[in-house]
Amino acid sequence: MKLPRAAWLPVLALVALGGGCQLVPPEQDPVYLKQVDLDNRLSRVERVVDNQGLMGLMGQIDSLQKDNQALRNEVEVLRNELEQGNDRQRQLYLDVDQRLQALEARGGVAAPAGAEPAPAGGPAVAGSDDRAAYQAAFELLKQGRYEPATQAFRRFLQEYPQSGLADNAQYWLAESLYVVQQYEVALAEFEQVLARYPASRKAPDALLKIGYCNHELKRYEAARQALNTVVRDYADSTAARLASQRLQALAGAGR
Repeated sequence: MKLPRAAWLPVLALVALGGGCQLVPPEQDPVYLKQVDLDNRLSRVERVVDNQGLMGLMGQIDSLQKDNQALRNEVEVLRNELEQGNDRQRQLYLDVDQRLQALEARGGVAAPAGAEPAPAGGPAVAGSDDRAAYQAAFELLKQGRYEPATQAFRRFLQEYPQSGLADNAQYWLAESLYVVQQYEVALAEFEQVLARYPASRKAPDALLKIGYCNHELKRYEAARQALNTVVRDYADSTAARLASQRLQALAGAGR
């Protein structure tokens, strides 16, 4: 049976409507577009979070590297200071050792030519008592027992102020303080050598050590004055040679 044309019209309308829905492209589908937008926004958030975490980690690494470099610098400074301190201490011990050996080679306790006169008017000489006391203090110094040596030399000077060994005792008292880096106290004791025994054979050595003490105390002008005086007044002495070397070191350091 053949349907009339009017009966087919509703069917054709439904078919056309259904076919139209299937023909809408994805890029125009509201649901699809919304999903794509959400995916894009989520990706951006994830990138931001990842970037912030990475930046924070990089910041921490950079901070650790700076801290590490600062520690390296501090270690290097401390190492240099330690090496310089060791060198200075080694030079101090070598200097004292050389002077002790030189004194022993001359007989150890020989009376100096410029000793003060005794009250009776005759030359001051070392008696058995003061010689023994001096030698005992000197042995302490040779053994590196600097504090007992300091006390022994002080006691000697109190008990035997007119001894022919007094200038030596005064000098080695100052040395016992210098070698343990008590520069301020040692300086005063070296100055006593010049004040009390200006004609002593220890005078050039005491003046040299006055320069050394002032150098260690960073009183560079006073150090140069003392060292230049050694070079000028005792030109042929070992003290003058050592003074010249220290003056060159001062000049090389710009001091």
